[in-house]
Amino acid sequence: MNSARERSPLIKLILLAGVLVFAMLLSLMTGARWIPLSDVIAAFIQPDAMNINHILVSSTRLSRTLMAVVVGASLAVAGVLMQALTRNPLASPGLFGINAGAAFIIILFSTLFTLTSLQAWLWCAFLGAALAGSLVWLIGNMGQGRMNPLRIVLAGAAMTALFSAFSQALLVVSQEGLDTVMFWLAGSLTERSLTLVWPLMLLSALALGLALICARQVNVLSAGEEIAIGLGQRLGLIRLLLGILIIVLAGSAVALAGSIGFIGLIVPHMVRKGLSIDHRWLLPGSALAGATLLLLADLVSRVVILPQEVPVGVMTALLGAPFFILLARRRGAHYA
Repeated sequence: MNSARERSPLIKLILLAGVLVFAMLLSLMTGARWIPLSDVIAAFIQPDAMNINHILVSSTRLSRTLMAVVVGASLAVAGVLMQALTRNPLASPGLFGINAGAAFIIILFSTLFTLTSLQAWLWCAFLGAALAGSLVWLIGNMGQGRMNPLRIVLAGAAMTALFSAFSQALLVVSQEGLDTVMFWLAGSLTERSLTLVWPLMLLSALALGLALICARQVNVLSAGEEIAIGLGQRLGLIRLLLGILIIVLAGSAVALAGSIGFIGLIVPHMVRKGLSIDHRWLLPGSALAGATLLLLADLVSRVVILPQEVPVGVMTALLGAPFFILLARRRGAHYA
């Protein structure tokens, strides 16, 4: 009986992986110019420098596909960890003020200096995300030296409002900064080559691996503080590690793709319901589902208004906003 229960999540996880592979192939094929599967395969096995389809696959769509996988997985896993850390089912990576912090540092550096390279933008965004997340974490642990989930929520809201106000003030002064940052704020996976983004993608991959290793500790933490202490867990160390992982995962995702909402909120709930509440299955399942969901949203964003594209952050918002309203209504009914 137990082995059957263990096999069921494993089978679902394998199916999720298969869907992700299919979505990746579809991503390599889909765009303003449709590329047959045979040409996609040939672009990797026997690349032809004179074939436009091969050039599109290797130079543009491969980096876009891999980024969508890493960003989607990072946001989803960060959402799982955020909900476990705060014990709040409506928590998401944006609760750490990460999006607002990244936007502020980008606008600040664009105003003070001339950011001519995408790489400078990426690292400025990561710096802002890490700064905001660290401030929220420090405020959430002030007082009696223990993390308070409610204080984390309030600190995140305060930091988001503060950084947003600073950003608006700077944009009033610098109209050029507004022009350069607007597309990034909407969320985008375009115009990013692997040679520029691989350091942040590698950082995200390492953080994802570490999050999977910590699955048992996250299970204990989710069971409650008293149970965790009774089992001899070092709660302070576990919470610190989870906080760092959330900042790295969400910060890297925001730096790579801009402000993409709702992935970290809706994916954990979908996977809990369809796969398991055990974080040993929930974390890898959320990584696969988050990557697949962002890939599919990016596919739709490419073709919905051809020959132009819709920012992928808009597509995830269209999907996530109704889900969030439904979830909030259910939670409200539960507490009524």
